Amino acid sequence: MSDGASAPAAAGHSGKPLPRAEDARFLTGRARYVGDFKLPGLVHAALARSQVAHGRLLRVDAGAARSAPGVLLVLTAADIPETVSPIPVRTGALPGIERCLQAPLARDRVRYVGEPVALVVARDRYLAEDAAESIGMEIEPLPAVVTMADALGDRAVIHPAAATNVASRHVARRGDADAAFARADYVRTERLRTHRHASVPLETRGIVARWDGAAGRLVVWGAAKVPHFNRALLAAMLGLPREAVDLVELDVGGSFGARGEFYPEDFLVPLAARVTGLPVKWIEDRLENLLAMNHSREMECELSIAARRDGRILGLRGRLHADLGAYARTTGVIGPAKAGAFLPGPYAIDDYACEIVCLVTNKTPAGTYRGPGRYEANYFRERMIDLMAADLGLDPAAVRMANLIPAAAMPYPTGPLVPYEKPTEYDTGDYPAALARALELADYPALRRARGRARDGRLHGVGIGCFVDSSGAGPAESARLIVRGGGDIELHTGCSSSGQGHETTFAQVLADVLGVAPATIRVLHGSTTHLREGWGTYHGRGLVMGGNAARQAGETFIGRLLAEARRRTGLAPDRLAYRSLAVVNAESGEPLLTVAALEREAWAGGSAAAEVLDVEARYEQHRLTFEYGVQVAHVAVDPATCEVEVVRFVTVEDCGNVINPMIVHGQVIGAAVQGLSGTLLEEFRYDRDGQMLSGTFADYLIARSTDFPAVEAASVNFAPALSNPLGAKGAGEGGIEATGAAVANAVADALRPLGVTVRALPLSPDNLARLIRDARAGRF
Repeated sequence: MSDGASAPAAAGHSGKPLPRAEDARFLTGRARYVGDFKLPGLVHAALARSQVAHGRLLRVDAGAARSAPGVLLVLTAADIPETVSPIPVRTGALPGIERCLQAPLARDRVRYVGEPVALVVARDRYLAEDAAESIGMEIEPLPAVVTMADALGDRAVIHPAAATNVASRHVARRGDADAAFARADYVRTERLRTHRHASVPLETRGIVARWDGAAGRLVVWGAAKVPHFNRALLAAMLGLPREAVDLVELDVGGSFGARGEFYPEDFLVPLAARVTGLPVKWIEDRLENLLAMNHSREMECELSIAARRDGRILGLRGRLHADLGAYARTTGVIGPAKAGAFLPGPYAIDDYACEIVCLVTNKTPAGTYRGPGRYEANYFRERMIDLMAADLGLDPAAVRMANLIPAAAMPYPTGPLVPYEKPTEYDTGDYPAALARALELADYPALRRARGRARDGRLHGVGIGCFVDSSGAGPAESARLIVRGGGDIELHTGCSSSGQGHETTFAQVLADVLGVAPATIRVLHGSTTHLREGWGTYHGRGLVMGGNAARQAGETFIGRLLAEARRRTGLAPDRLAYRSLAVVNAESGEPLLTVAALEREAWAGGSAAAEVLDVEARYEQHRLTFEYGVQVAHVAVDPATCEVEVVRFVTVEDCGNVINPMIVHGQVIGAAVQGLSGTLLEEFRYDRDGQMLSGTFADYLIARSTDFPAVEAASVNFAPALSNPLGAKGAGEGGIEATGAAVANAVADALRPLGVTVRALPLSPDNLARLIRDARAGRF
């Protein structure tokens, strides 16, 4: 295969907005989520969770639960061998993190409200929940560490073995930031904050597990964005061979980086199935979902910017604190590590240094959420650029245009900014062109005239956010192509799917390779049953890795078919040609070997034919590719009610060659709305005792489908990726990544006449009202 990028064939199916094949079952109610999944003899699990944020767990009394009607099993930490390891970090391990891992059930200490203490299995869900509520816990309270200031001051040490609440510390650095600041005409320092919120998918988590004692085999159904990793981990924790465990992905109602990681329940429910010998099902309710699924985003950054008087940025310097919650989960440090890496963003800032400090607190553990670390870093940096532009009397768009990395500087080395990754480089891009397109689409000159003006009692403002993001994480992805009867084709991919449209886009890619219609291809994803290895879906890798693996599987199949034709006919390779599931004479077009004939032979027991019709491929790629873009927000703020209306939100993103424009458009719109919701509405709040104050949708505000109707998305292709044959980049995360930055800048722009400075998210009515009151009182 070629190492160079190639655009999808114009005459083929790639590049066309084909309707999503999977939508038929979703729209007609035929989708099968884990909540729909039933097995004969199914029993149900419920969790008893700590109601105390921090304390010594002196005793767990499960007597009443064990004798309750319908109860089949109660598991506490005493029932789990101490040899069972804590849940490890899957990716992004930093020194010190290993001291802060979570065991499946709390043993000697509880560290957040919602931490699992016991699991109950009963004949039905109601009996299981009633029994779980009867479990007694004797807990000696300890001081709750709720804020990052508490953690830094070691108000109490959450993990005694660590002797500190600093889970890890490292420095991201390139160039000489101190020298840049020494020669600067302008320096400003601000403390900025992003708030704790989460992905909150429509479908809560759940799994079904069945143990076959006679065969010594375990099958687990449900969402797993990294099924092969989760399979290997689960097998190791249960003391089983990896081959004795299968994970099967059902339809998934959203993930966004949080669902499908390995949680305590992903061990406990299969363990319960093995102990009882019965299929066990667990579905979390919404309160559990808000309390127990990974949170994200909570960071504070003291950031300094150095520049010349003309707005040329010379350097950035900062210290970033990230709240990991009570434990370092499988992806807990990805957010802070990537925030440190992406603080310079798409700008030519060669001198940069930032210390990244990961802290543990008595709150729900954190993990990845769509655009982890990027959303936060973009907000910190882009706010500083707007503050600098205002101080220097410069136009914010002009400042950005002057500082963006030019196309001629590509590839642009970023340096070793992530401790667990090798140094990388922005591969391709025309960042100024993307900004120019966004300003054109938003009609920026007209918007500038509305800045800070009152109209209909509301103040109007405009904000810009630029971003760049890595995607296409390797090291590899697998695919398996099986030709079934009648020429129907199955494509098994190691990628998982939670709404990305893999069943359509992967079929488009493979259809172009094979010269068939996409409708003849059935894409099966996210299960360990039919593939020996796979890496899953995260870090914008679905199409880049999975799509190219599908392409490679098609090319491998064609190669085998041609080789079999050569063996049978004795003709030279240049006398043979592939045409739509057949090998023909290259000169006459006469069919020499057809898939239909091979199917008949395979059906009759022909091993050679069967080998041609079932092929596996492994696509390897060790270089990241980088999507990038710009977002422009126009908001209207009512200073009396502090309501923010997003009058218009424009997002422009270059994600390389696009296989299905309709799917990409939907992904970008959805990501942008999710980002607007997180920026303006959502926030997890805790009291001083570590009790969550926003554990229902009455308190945790989240966008409805009609709240942000004025979102416009444009995909451009100024610079296809050179690192993969499809020329593709990630496309699922860009829409969210600068929403906080653009909207915060727009709201600050609108409230500038009132003397308001925006330093923290979310921009909820309560928070804006407080800012306005403080400004009027002279408290800045």
